[in-house]
Amino acid sequence: MNQVKQIYKVLLKKYGPQGWWPLLDVKGTNPTKTGSIQGYHPNDYSYPKTKLQQWEIIVGALLTQNTSWPQVEKSLINLKKQNLLNYKITNNDLEKIKECIKPSGYFNQKSERLISLAQWYQELKHTPTRDELLSQKGIGPETADSILLYAFKELQFVIDSYTKRIMKNLELIPNDAKYDEVKNLFESNFEKDFKLFQEYHALLVEHAKNYYTKKKSDSLLNVILK
Repeated sequence: MNQVKQIYKVLLKKYGPQGWWPLLDVKGTNPTKTGSIQGYHPNDYSYPKTKLQQWEIIVGALLTQNTSWPQVEKSLINLKKQNLLNYKITNNDLEKIKECIKPSGYFNQKSERLISLAQWYQELKHTPTRDELLSQKGIGPETADSILLYAFKELQFVIDSYTKRIMKNLELIPNDAKYDEVKNLFESNFEKDFKLFQEYHALLVEHAKNYYTKKKSDSLLNVILK
């Protein structure tokens, strides 16, 4: 069996559907109890259902840069309490936004980029291309792919540091593999299905949290792939 497909089947069997992307107004709890404790929706791929939910995913994708999701969740809750978790924010809201997103770190940069993204999103009349997103200030490949996959259900596989770590440990990519090389490994070996892409990415993150954060050995995947 294709190794990329084999990994997915093993992870899905072990952890089950993950229900990403978590949203504040969704009542589901995290099935694996790591990271956020609310907002998950296993086996329900209908989200986002509204433009505000779509915007919340975009905000979360930006804020999660260089920080953990629980810190982002605190920032999102703060923004919602101040009625700032919407795409109508302007430069007049800058100082309030900075205060709200402090838990996510780099709040000066991120607040300015959020306002810029909000202006872009207000004018958006179509599903953006990857190049359009990459042209926005502060949006790199991982953030762009997260937004496209989870907010717009586009076929873009998200490659984060967790995924790279797993693939390197399993010797499926070289240590110096570039982002697009790893992305192509998944996209070229799997069916084009946004649900599958969402699930696989979330499963890789969950697995890395369990086996790669405290210098544990990957006793699950190393065994099946050797």
